[in-house]
Amino acid sequence: MNKLPENAARPLKSGEKYEPILRSDKEYPEVTPYSVGIGVFMAVIFSAAAAYLGLKVGQVFEAAIPIAIIAVSLSSLLNRKNALGENVMIQSIGASSGVVVAGAIFTLPALYILQAKYPEMTVSFFQIFLSSLLGGCLGILFLIPFRKYFVQEKHGEYPFPEATATTQVLVSGESSSQAKPLIWAAAIGGLYDFVVSTFGLWTEQLSTRMVGLGETVASKCKLVFSINTSAAVLGLGYIIGLKYSAIICAGSFFIWWVLLPVLGSMPGLEDVDPQVLFTSYGRNIGIGAIAMAGLIGIVRSWSVIKSAISLASKELGGRGKDVAQASLRTERDLSMKLLIVAIIVALVCTLVFFWLGVLHNLWQAFVAFLVVAVIAFLFTTVAANAIAIVGSNPVSGMTLMTLIIASVVFVAVGMKGISGMAGAMIIGGVVCTALSMAGGFITDLKIGYWIGSTPRKQETWKFLGTLVSAATVGGVMIVLNKTYGFTGENALVAPQANAMAAVIEPLMSGQGAPWMLYLAGAAFALILCHLGAPVLPFALGMFIPLSLNTPLLVGGGISWLVRRKKESDGETAEAKIQARHDKGTLIASGFIAGGALMGVVSAVVKFCGADCFLTGWAESGAAAAMGLVAYAALIVYFIIAAKRK
Repeated sequence: MNKLPENAARPLKSGEKYEPILRSDKEYPEVTPYSVGIGVFMAVIFSAAAAYLGLKVGQVFEAAIPIAIIAVSLSSLLNRKNALGENVMIQSIGASSGVVVAGAIFTLPALYILQAKYPEMTVSFFQIFLSSLLGGCLGILFLIPFRKYFVQEKHGEYPFPEATATTQVLVSGESSSQAKPLIWAAAIGGLYDFVVSTFGLWTEQLSTRMVGLGETVASKCKLVFSINTSAAVLGLGYIIGLKYSAIICAGSFFIWWVLLPVLGSMPGLEDVDPQVLFTSYGRNIGIGAIAMAGLIGIVRSWSVIKSAISLASKELGGRGKDVAQASLRTERDLSMKLLIVAIIVALVCTLVFFWLGVLHNLWQAFVAFLVVAVIAFLFTTVAANAIAIVGSNPVSGMTLMTLIIASVVFVAVGMKGISGMAGAMIIGGVVCTALSMAGGFITDLKIGYWIGSTPRKQETWKFLGTLVSAATVGGVMIVLNKTYGFTGENALVAPQANAMAAVIEPLMSGQGAPWMLYLAGAAFALILCHLGAPVLPFALGMFIPLSLNTPLLVGGGISWLVRRKKESDGETAEAKIQARHDKGTLIASGFIAGGALMGVVSAVVKFCGADCFLTGWAESGAAAAMGLVAYAALIVYFIIAAKRK
């Protein structure tokens, strides 16, 4: 079959059963040396790419679709027969990269940010590695009891947008023709971003402040427009789409074009630079909004938590069917008893890590362990529910709220100062990675359910992908910190990690925190919720710098343009529109993968001491003009290539 069954995306009728593509009563190649080897390779490559891009712009692309495209293309080129089950396994192992990276880079770079202020603070590879590994393992283990609820009991009720797209790639894209546009886009996007980051042949960030009138408007009215011209960020905007890109930018425009001009007109703030106003006020309001978005997510998902726990407890007590011993291959999970033992072992390892590797105080380590266990478990279903409905995991908002709660608890038990900051951030890294993994893994399991993979095999080998991704992101983070850093001029933005550091430092050093700004952001989030607006993407836009949000809108606009119906489409309009959009997704994935990977290569080049950046030229007006022309050319190529038959 080259398409999903008709009833894959709708609720089943009474007595109707879903039969996946790979029949449940047959065995198919899934776990083979080929699938495991390619999956591990994808985990390494995409962990490095996602870490660089996430620290640069604060957005981590989902690796599932690009990895699925590559897996399908490879199996076609190598003429592998019955490769669908293998490709699901490659995607599942490799996709660990994006989720582990998201958990790590949203929190752990804050250790380096704080170390710049407090040199006595120590940061080691093993702290980063174990934080990511333990968090990823907890996310997998906490989610498995809820697999049946989300992917089977709620069949047809949740759209699973990312899982749908990835499944379509795996099922219908088994053709070498998919590889050509992806490779070309990766080469163009990679070369484009490599030239900018390594040599500075044109300006990467365009701003109205580059001209005299724009600088005057910025100084007097506090109005600024800026845009990052990276190919990787442009591709990211295409995949996010116009709707959510517009919502994210709306939050950014509200802060930069409404709030900052109002603040700049107040006595005492007239001479403050817009960027300083954003750092001191706008970003803290965004932090409050993100934290409230996480709380809203828990409240909305409480019924899901209760239903899923009830289903899991029935199976554990023997009142439900033991899916580990199920006769159908597609219903075999890890044994619930084995799962409980694994959860206990993972939690004990986490406690020992906190005690001996982070806090060196058993009582404080135990308190930290309780915070991690309770919050990670409660937020697991929130993350899975968010992915199932909108395809977006509000992990940064949930982690931010976790840190605020945890910091208050930690100070109460005497954990403060530099050791408290380091402990809170590492603990936050465990929670963040657990939530990120839970959201990402439910996508893998839904893909496997639709196609007909064995859940137990996906669950078992996901741990290998987590191990490899955790080791890779730890190494890449050290290289990027030594090459660019996360503070100061020309440093990587790492917006979420900077937010975490901004929250933790005052709480742990006894300076207090800008609670009124946090409360203002939280109140604004409640108003948005009351109005029915998507709270989290708007709040993220309030927090992330304007220059990193505007290119998302450009990419989303290209997505809308590519999907527009043309008169020549005729009766086959929908098929042609979908084909153009799918090709655009290939190009966007190539831009993301190529741009991010070459960004890592550029960082390694600089790390090795070969600095070829033309600083004087990159800051000139000619470089800015050249940057505008190059970006326009990249956009034109994107549109033409996507719409070409």
